[in-house]
Amino acid sequence: MNGLLDGKRCLVVGVANKRSIAWAIAQRLDEAGATLALTYQGERTEGDVRKLAETLSRPAAAVLPLDVQDDDEMDAAVTGAADALGGIDVLVHAVAFARAEDLGGRFADTPRDGFELALDVSAFSLAGLARRCEPHMTDGGSIVTLSYLAAERAVPGYNVMGVAKSALESIVRLLAWDLGPQQIRVNALSAGPVRTLAARGIPGFSDMADKIAERTPMRRAITTDEVADTALYLCSPLSTAVTGETLHVDAGYHAMGL
Repeated sequence: MNGLLDGKRCLVVGVANKRSIAWAIAQRLDEAGATLALTYQGERTEGDVRKLAETLSRPAAAVLPLDVQDDDEMDAAVTGAADALGGIDVLVHAVAFARAEDLGGRFADTPRDGFELALDVSAFSLAGLARRCEPHMTDGGSIVTLSYLAAERAVPGYNVMGVAKSALESIVRLLAWDLGPQQIRVNALSAGPVRTLAARGIPGFSDMADKIAERTPMRRAITTDEVADTALYLCSPLSTAVTGETLHVDAGYHAMGL
């Protein structure tokens, strides 16, 4: 896969730590020849993201702060990345958040502010970043985001985040239509359960992941590397006619009726 993205300029949003899916994707894009700009959310993650950036095979063009609820930071992050990279060919959107109390219990009890927070951070941010990246994708490009099966099915314990992922996948389809004339493709990866630090915040995640692994056609869990490999495909010239798609990377679990 070396050389598949030679000369490509990629903005990866959502790297939090070395176990995150976003970091696995960033590493795979780097290995394929891309130059990266990374963002971090808040001082708490800045040090970790900067240290990870130093491990890439070529220096990150920029490591920038980004709170997706702050329009000024959105403007600055995309402009800063485009200036440092000399344009943008790929945007990886790996941002999602809901309060812990809005994931447990009943979805029916979700308060308005918790609902708005989850939708704003996890779904609307994709539209906001895509709009800002579009002018810098002068030779076309690829936008990839991360979804989950709860976008299609009710998953107790995922609650408001499932609604946010449903909105995210709808946004993917709408953006694919809007940006298609500019040859910008927009797709989602619907990954199976991966044991990241963020997943620990989902009530009962470990038990759920074990049960799902037993019930996939392949009878196993997936890895972050497998998600990253599929992201590379969607970011590369191998998928130039693929857009508006939600591609499942879950060892086939989504296809089962169990």
